[in-house]
Amino acid sequence: MGVITISRGSYSKGKEVAEKLAQHLGYECISRDILLETSAHFNINELKLIRAIHDAPSILERFQHGKEKYIIFIREAFLEHIRKDNVIYHGLAGHFFCQGIPNILKVRINANLEDRIKEEVRREHISEKEARHILKKDDEERRKWGMHLYGMDTNDPTLYDIVLHVDSLKVDDAVEILAEIAKRPCFQTTQESQMMIDDYHVAAKAQEALFNRFPSAKVKCNNGVVFVAIETTLSQEQEIINNIIHILKGKNIDGIKDVKVNSVLFDSGD
Repeated sequence: MGVITISRGSYSKGKEVAEKLAQHLGYECISRDILLETSAHFNINELKLIRAIHDAPSILERFQHGKEKYIIFIREAFLEHIRKDNVIYHGLAGHFFCQGIPNILKVRINANLEDRIKEEVRREHISEKEARHILKKDDEERRKWGMHLYGMDTNDPTLYDIVLHVDSLKVDDAVEILAEIAKRPCFQTTQESQMMIDDYHVAAKAQEALFNRFPSAKVKCNNGVVFVAIETTLSQEQEIINNIIHILKGKNIDGIKDVKVNSVLFDSGD
């Protein structure tokens, strides 16, 4: 029992590895599902959202707090899926959202650029020059996306437990290696890691509930107790605290046992 995230570039065989590994382990395999759920929150056509991912996050700048809103929604969708356990997620951002959660196997799949170019030429019926330009642009935009939204470079090997290069190592080899690693005790879901995932999910849902009224609120959860940090003036402090508690208790979010608000006072300039 466990959770695996697989980060990959275009035509790197990562999708194929994820799907075969899921079949081998009997896990659910997810990727586009989260984009579909997130696009509904933004009322953005799914194709436009996918295009935004490939062209860096400029599309989100049209929305108030677009970057923050996107992170909140996609994080909640991701955590909703992985809390069911026995899941492989391949695609954008999974390894970012599970930083700090133990027992999750984080994988990066790389492949030779020349092999990726050949695959792009074959599938898209374009010239080698065109394919090379597209892939290099795509890789750079994915890196920019990660840096802009999460402050992390997807190429940083320290983000992953293992980095596999598909070349002499084939897809089936990668699947076999990862299947063996996934069986190790350190990558089995424990009561502690499940509770942490549940707390992360509750915090994500609480932050979404507060976002329209209090977009700057910082939310954490520990054993079902939600902690909210918010900046406020002395004159508004009690009203804001009451509003936050009212919103969260009114939403009847599963898993919330209690709500505690920490107000950080700042000078209003009055």
